[in-house]
Amino acid sequence: MIRVWVLAGLVATGLAACAPAAPEDAPPPAIGPAPRVAPPPAGSLYHGVYPGGTTGYEDDITPATLASYEQHVQKSAAWVYFSHNWFRGRAFPTDTARWIRDRAGSIPYVRLMMRSDRELDPDSIDRPAFPLHRIARGDYDGDLRAWARAARDFGTPILAEFGTEMNGRWFPWNAVHNGDSRGARRFREAYRRIIRIAREEGAHNVTWVFHVNHQDYPARSWNRFEEYYPGDAWIDWIGVSVYGAQKPTDTTWPQFRPLMDAVYPRLTALSSSKPIVLLEFGADGRNPLGDQARWAEDALRDLVGGRWPRLIGFSWWNERWPNDDDPSHDTIMRVQDNPALAAVFQRWVGGQASVLGRVRTTP
Repeated sequence: MIRVWVLAGLVATGLAACAPAAPEDAPPPAIGPAPRVAPPPAGSLYHGVYPGGTTGYEDDITPATLASYEQHVQKSAAWVYFSHNWFRGRAFPTDTARWIRDRAGSIPYVRLMMRSDRELDPDSIDRPAFPLHRIARGDYDGDLRAWARAARDFGTPILAEFGTEMNGRWFPWNAVHNGDSRGARRFREAYRRIIRIAREEGAHNVTWVFHVNHQDYPARSWNRFEEYYPGDAWIDWIGVSVYGAQKPTDTTWPQFRPLMDAVYPRLTALSSSKPIVLLEFGADGRNPLGDQARWAEDALRDLVGGRWPRLIGFSWWNERWPNDDDPSHDTIMRVQDNPALAAVFQRWVGGQASVLGRVRTTP
């Protein structure tokens, strides 16, 4: 998702002890026994959500916001998506993960966001606070090992990703900010190191996801998301973001089906076996060029109808946020704010037995 937030702040830059990076072709540690998320039964889809916060940090979700969303769609969320921003702290977000599991009965889905608050504004990413080559070199291994041990000790399944929409220049792990043509290789090395550490620390309950944007920005050969893929030995699921108009001021109204049709063959070509997930989708409710409820209904009809057979789940981006100082330019994607949109979700999510509000897990 392309977002602009101009916020002030600094990130502490204490370093863990460095260790040499493993060769890029070094095999990963084996996955040990642990409860993990299993794919849904054939013909079914998981239903997840980012339930929205209030600050724009994407880490301040609450049981109340989740309950409101679930009430309006009339189905529970199989997973609940949120960001773990390292400018807030580097320790695994146990408190948020625990209430998602214990109060909501859902799987915590953690976006590992190694960034500063300055980097919430895409125009302020001059030098990443956590550059990929330093992650791959081992500068943050101490923090990552502590994170992995806490994830292991959580004990139940977790979904996690690093490098959200890495092929979009709005995030600091994009190649543009990490050496251009060298950036994708550095991303592979960094993500592999994170997963290697997690497995070495016994966090086998974590399902690791590779999450791309449906289009590459910039549209350069070295920025194609295929260049970033760490490989099947490392990644469990492949995810994608597909949005329509994101602001009331957007001058086009992209439809979901052609966007998904265009990216789906690329996703399936990455791996012959990995499940594919629509991790983020949505359209603004105030843009005059189209109807949000109709956009969502067209998308959900295709999703539930099995148009993309490798897809195992989807999650709506259920948030409202400002884009500038004019409140009329605020983006509104919350189901709660549009009765027609809520009716669509009740029909295509709440009313569909094939759309699952709880995940299956391995023993």
